[in-house]
Parts: sequence; C-alpha cells; structure tokens
Amino acid sequence: MMASSGLSFENPVFAAYASYASLVVLKMFFVALYTTHTRFRVGVFANSEDVKGNKGAVARLDNPDVERVRRLHRNDLENIPAFLVVGLLYVLTGPSPGVAVWHFRVFAASRCLHTVSYLASRQPHRVLCFSAGLLTTISMAVHVLMVGTL
Repeated sequence: MMASSGLSFENPVFAAYASYASLVVLKMFFVALYTTHTRFRVGVFANSEDVKGNKGAVARLDNPDVERVRRLHRNDLENIPAFLVVGLLYVLTGPSPGVAVWHFRVFAASRCLHTVSYLASRQPHRVLCFSAGLLTTISMAVHVLMVGTL
C-alpha cells in the first residue's frame, strides 16, 4: 500500500474529505448556536428552568422562529453524520481524487446553501440543495457498495 493511500493527510482524497467534513460539522455547530441565539432573541425556551433569569421569557415548544431553526438543525443531524460515515468509507475505496473532491465540494456547498435557503424560507432552492447533498451521499454509498462487493 502506498504512503498516500488511506487515512493519511498525504492522501489528497483523505485531506479533502477531512477539510470538507470539518466545514460541514462547523456549519452544523453554527446552526446549533443560531438556535440558542434565536431562543434568546424571541424569549422562548424549551424548558422551564431555562426561563429563570430571562425576564419576559416563556417555556413553549411552538414558536415558529425557533422551530424553523430547530428543523434545520434536525435536518443537518439527519444528513451530515451519514455523509461523514459514507465519505470516510468512500475515501477507503481509493477513488479518483478529482471525482472525490467534487463529491465533497458538492455536499458541503449544498448543505451551506440549504441552510441559507431554509433560513430565508426559499423554495424550490431548499429542496434542490437538499437533493444535491442527498444524491452526492448516495453516489458515494453506491461506489462503496460496488467496491465492497467485488
């Protein structure tokens, strides 16, 4: 096995995966922080103990602003971990560096644009971005299955 294959930053595919994986994880953390920011902005919290010390705040689960950001975060939690797992397995298949980097780029860009579209309430942009990320992950998963069943 060559030194540039596998889970090493000498492997350009792994280096690209690590960079784009870090980017989407940081984006997901941004959404989590934005959820907190939104809760403080509108004064709506999920738990009664969170209301203490926040004058005028209430504990409710039905604020539309908070719920929009929470749904976005849940969408990230449903899609980004799958990319992280499938992407790492994809790296181990030894794919073409050019093809692999485009898979990672498209996924990261689609998730970032999905976030902007979700927060701006933009359709069909949101579903197109979601679909691009999903199809990218499916493409990598199919490649892993094809290589793994040889």
